[in-house]
Amino acid sequence: MKDVTIDNFNADSAREFPFDLLRPQLDSVDSSLAAQAREFDPAVEPYVEYICNNSGKHIRPALTFLAGGATGGITEDHQKLALILELIHIATLVHDDIIDDALIRRQAPTANAKWGNALSVLLGDCLFAHALMLSTEFDDSVVGRKISIAANMVATGEIKQTQRRFDFKLTREDYFDIIEKKTAALFAAATELGARLNGQSEEIQSAMYDFGKNVGTAYQIYDDCIDLVGEEEEFGKTLRTDLNKGKLTLPILNLLDNATERQREKLNKLLIQKEPIDVSALANIADYEGSIESAVDTGQQLVEDARNNLIGLEKNEFTEAMFGITDFLFDLLDGCRQ
Repeated sequence: MKDVTIDNFNADSAREFPFDLLRPQLDSVDSSLAAQAREFDPAVEPYVEYICNNSGKHIRPALTFLAGGATGGITEDHQKLALILELIHIATLVHDDIIDDALIRRQAPTANAKWGNALSVLLGDCLFAHALMLSTEFDDSVVGRKISIAANMVATGEIKQTQRRFDFKLTREDYFDIIEKKTAALFAAATELGARLNGQSEEIQSAMYDFGKNVGTAYQIYDDCIDLVGEEEEFGKTLRTDLNKGKLTLPILNLLDNATERQREKLNKLLIQKEPIDVSALANIADYEGSIESAVDTGQQLVEDARNNLIGLEKNEFTEAMFGITDFLFDLLDGCRQ
């Protein structure tokens, strides 16, 4: 295989997320989601159809197809893997919206807003179970086992994050453990298994796992920064919610580390009282801008690590697009700087 190096790679041609390159495959995921809804009991089908029609841009399926294309080609098994990972992701969103009391997702009412928490919990469970059932259909039993492990990690990460809300003893190690499970696990499964389905070596599979993990972790750091510095009109969702819900993200952990004891007590009091906190209040506590900058630096280092994970892959349009994703994410993080 001809090695790709960062120095000789032309990433400028893929500065945006490569949805156009994967449009046929991603359209197929939409069709598969609609078909899977019809596999449920008629009493459940309308709920599943609504949830699946309100899914997002299919980032995890996109990573599955890119890893497949970069390591030998996209097969029917890649289509199945992409569908399964998207179903798991949708299930986690249903449960997240219940936990966060969210009423709107992607400009539409959430499941819990439409049907209540009790039905929505069961709906998320049903999607999880269906996805894991599909994961048993691969000839390679390791694929199904790794999918199950990733699903377990996502749920575990969410539990740990919920347990540690308003916990001012949360460390950076705790934070990274949580986001590597709740966000990065499915990214890593997509890229690692995308390579495994093509019979790639353990070395390539491991590199692809690390790529997905690094990209997923960096993306969560970006999302955590945007919650503090983004504009709601631009992002189409409610922001400034993490703090009010007691989620201590990397920028806030940086802020607490740099604050005086009195400043920490002030912030702790605001959080425990669950009072709305705006950015102007944070800006008066320690080095707020520096806390954002440090979080961005951490995210961008993970992006650089992800680029290095791609060295050794054969150069083609899919590999080029994977490098392009790292550029895209690096730029997104840079936009969070104050």
